Amino acid sequence: MANAEIVAIGSELLLGQIVDTNSAWIAQRLTSLGVNLFYKTVVGDNQNRMEEVISKALDRADVVITGGGLGPTQDDVTREVIATVTGRALVRDPKLMDEIELRFRSRGFIMTANNERQADIPEGAITVHNPNGTAPAFIVEDPRGVVFALPGVPHELKWLFKHEVEPYLRKKFGLSEVITYRILKVADIGESSVDHQIGHLIAGSSNPTVGVLAHPGQVDIRIAAKASSIEAAQDLIDPVEQKVRGLLGRHIFGVDDETLEQAVGKLLREQNLTLAVYEDVTSGMVAERLQQASDEHFLGGVICNDAKSVGRLLAGGSGSESMSSLNDPNALVEQLASAVCIREEADWGLAVHGVPEPGQRSHNLGKGATYLSITDGKNHRTKTCNIAGRGRPDRTRISLSAIQLVRLALLEGIAT
Repeated sequence: MANAEIVAIGSELLLGQIVDTNSAWIAQRLTSLGVNLFYKTVVGDNQNRMEEVISKALDRADVVITGGGLGPTQDDVTREVIATVTGRALVRDPKLMDEIELRFRSRGFIMTANNERQADIPEGAITVHNPNGTAPAFIVEDPRGVVFALPGVPHELKWLFKHEVEPYLRKKFGLSEVITYRILKVADIGESSVDHQIGHLIAGSSNPTVGVLAHPGQVDIRIAAKASSIEAAQDLIDPVEQKVRGLLGRHIFGVDDETLEQAVGKLLREQNLTLAVYEDVTSGMVAERLQQASDEHFLGGVICNDAKSVGRLLAGGSGSESMSSLNDPNALVEQLASAVCIREEADWGLAVHGVPEPGQRSHNLGKGATYLSITDGKNHRTKTCNIAGRGRPDRTRISLSAIQLVRLALLEGIAT
């Protein structure tokens, strides 16, 4: 089994000017190949630090994949660094020079002198043709390991990895195993609760392994297996998934890329029900998610931020505002669900009403409470969340709680 390390190169990555999506993509491809990835490093365009990072990577990995620093400018020094670290001279490859010149001519551009640097590679390196750009890639086979130098432009890097790096790795390391994973999506309970219920599966896992990743309002359970084929790995995953489902039951709403709103949209279509939403603290996030998931079954939403607008909604827009329940959030949220259901002529109405603690300004885990209610016009199903912040993390958590309430009502009924 080969071990790999990714080295992302570029000061713009450290400055936060761009996000390093290349490393995440490469990590996924290495996983599918069955290559272990133990380290990912980001280093700026500094020759000394790059030499230190790449040398250390070669000391602890069989495969080092660098991305970036192969351009024509003076701060593109990946070629020089890899030559130094592997003890090789930097030489100009005439075939690469011809390819670069031809690419410029075919596009009607004049090649400047600094572009000639892109034909420089460490002596003895294996050149890799890049059909999507002017920066050639190369492979250096060092006694400590193999170094792949890839351009940082995402579409160039991805093409080269798929068509050049992957075949090389399969042949070089005799890769016959693959690693695949399945993600179970969980809502309505937090990371600690998930760990409490399935912690023994996590602690005792080897192949498949079980891991947990928390997001605002959602927990992902990753089950990863290694086998001779994707099908064999999935066969290992299946019984572990059944154990997890047996422990977490209705809290699991989806698999892999499925979102909670997509799960609800599917149920709305299956049951041919329409839905309308009232919300205040979430500022339209619930409506946006539901509309994207099932536009034909989401009839509309109402966003209110003041008592006057709430009064108009409760009075059906007649202007004679009813304020009787404004001080009772439990009663109010049920009235709001009923009112938006009537207003939009929907089968069901959902209300999300936040009551922040006076004076609190937190954008994460804001103090207060948010009251949720869904109704079919006769019965109500309610829930309370102990947060009421208007920051995106809190609005995401509350939105997912509201959508999960809809999902459970669709699965179990409103009158429970």
